[in-house]
Amino acid sequence: MALFVQKYGGTSVGSVERIKKVAQHIAEFYRQGHDLVVVVSAMSGVTDQLLKLASQLHPEPSEREIDVLLSTGEQTTIALLSIALHALKIPAVSLTGAQAGIITDGRHTRAKILNISPKKIKELLRLRNVVVVAGFQGQNIEGHITTLGRGGSDLTAIALAAVIHAQCCQIYTDVEGVFTADPRIVPTARKIKEISYDELLEMAASGSKVMQARSVEFAKKFKVPFEVRSSFTNAAGTIVKEEVHTMEKVVVRAVSLEPNQAKVTILGVPDKPGIAAKVFSRIAEAEINVDMIVQNISDHGLTDITFTVHKDWLKKALVALEPIVSEIGAREVRATEGIAKLSVVGIGMRSHSGVAALLFSALAEAGVNVQMISTSEIKIAVIIDEEVGKKAAQVVHDAFKLDQFV
Repeated sequence: MALFVQKYGGTSVGSVERIKKVAQHIAEFYRQGHDLVVVVSAMSGVTDQLLKLASQLHPEPSEREIDVLLSTGEQTTIALLSIALHALKIPAVSLTGAQAGIITDGRHTRAKILNISPKKIKELLRLRNVVVVAGFQGQNIEGHITTLGRGGSDLTAIALAAVIHAQCCQIYTDVEGVFTADPRIVPTARKIKEISYDELLEMAASGSKVMQARSVEFAKKFKVPFEVRSSFTNAAGTIVKEEVHTMEKVVVRAVSLEPNQAKVTILGVPDKPGIAAKVFSRIAEAEINVDMIVQNISDHGLTDITFTVHKDWLKKALVALEPIVSEIGAREVRATEGIAKLSVVGIGMRSHSGVAALLFSALAEAGVNVQMISTSEIKIAVIIDEEVGKKAAQVVHDAFKLDQFV
């Protein structure tokens, strides 16, 4: 029989009744003779509730204490799920991230996994226990609790699957798999049977909330195929795997829309070597993730530099740039909110022409103005007004006939 790693998200374990259903599902696998490591998130809403409590006590709580606080959400779930399994006569043992041997760097609230020592997990599996592990968390070399950031439970599951050489890693969530677009935005979106790591990475970077990019990167690096599927149905999900030649037959696999973006433009920048380095070094020091970057053609020795960030980082970016504007001799900084990023993704773009032409024609016919353009080998992304984002996503989805996707 196979060794499974299964991950259940917050909505899957969002109530006692749902925890019971998850326990019954796990019990079925166990009784078939499979070995199981189960990774769980905090119950839906718990993390937000804990953060709200912290904010009522301090406007800027210590990140170390936030990690200690948030880790209790997953620890509650592992205990409850283990108890539910015991009620079904299934031997189960819960482990925190630290007990599972997950060692991270020292960065609180967004730590990176450095190493995993699965000795305890393997010992419990040998004794035919279901091992229930708290996702999203680990321990640094000094013994402090750390958390892995958004989507950290997915990362926990895939990392464990890699180190224990699981035959199958299943990511159970509240959707049936990866779709050609967000069905809440594009009602005609279809489920994708299989997708490459690179395509899902581009989708994650373009606003898809199905999987955290770091999790997919880890899976690609260690060649861990996994399935994204629903915890509420028995329908097959989407297999995420290494690229195979037949995947290139699909030119565009999906459309992604990422709202809540902001645009920052530095006007009148001297067009000299090293200026851009100074600007983005300051942004990097503030630990702000920049997405798209455009620099205009020089005019009389001056140029404009424009980049996008998530709108939640806009204020921090402006603060970081304030002292450097006069330092580099720029004229001013302008910020624009209310924009979104629309992307089309597909490894078939490498070997098929006409993708850009069809994309821009569809947007033009719908009256959607393009503000910025960025491309990669398998993606074209544009910045548009947020208010027309849903309309644009549907139009582009229709143009590439993704509603006929199989």
